[in-house]
Amino acid sequence: IRPLDLYWIWYARAMAWRTAATLLRSVPLLLFAALFLPLIGAHDLALSLPPHLGAFAYWMMSMLFALLLSCAITTLIHITMMWTVSGQGAGTIIPVAVTIFSGMIIPLPLFPDWMQLFLRLLPFHALFDTPARIFSGNITGIETIAVLFQQLGWTIAALLLGRLVIKQGLRRLVVQGG
Repeated sequence: IRPLDLYWIWYARAMAWRTAATLLRSVPLLLFAALFLPLIGAHDLALSLPPHLGAFAYWMMSMLFALLLSCAITTLIHITMMWTVSGQGAGTIIPVAVTIFSGMIIPLPLFPDWMQLFLRLLPFHALFDTPARIFSGNITGIETIAVLFQQLGWTIAALLLGRLVIKQGLRRLVVQGG
């Protein structure tokens, strides 16, 4: 493993895992919502595309940033195992926090006003809420550019934090039996 960078190996595995799982779940659902529902007359439930090609491009960029950030967070979870006997703690708590604070269960705009700043300060909204709101047209214009830069900023911060933490972990790592 010496010539390879452990962080990027774990990051690449997270990317493959996240990409495959997302595509296998989302593509059938999107096709169903966009093509099948209108055929059976459920136009009000059907998925409508972004209003213009630029909005679609911003959504695609937002999805890419969400994927990169998600992989960085997943890699951080894996790195915590260098200091723990079992990865169950971080592997259970962080996904629950991500699910709640990303807007996957309750859309973030429906949270109380006093929580909005807290939710915007966390990186989790960049994983689901931001791409969903760009796709739906809820975020438009210059605000789109701002949230894309915020997503990119969280991604860079998570990558740098992961690199720093794994560097510290590898410095103290002791391999038994090798």
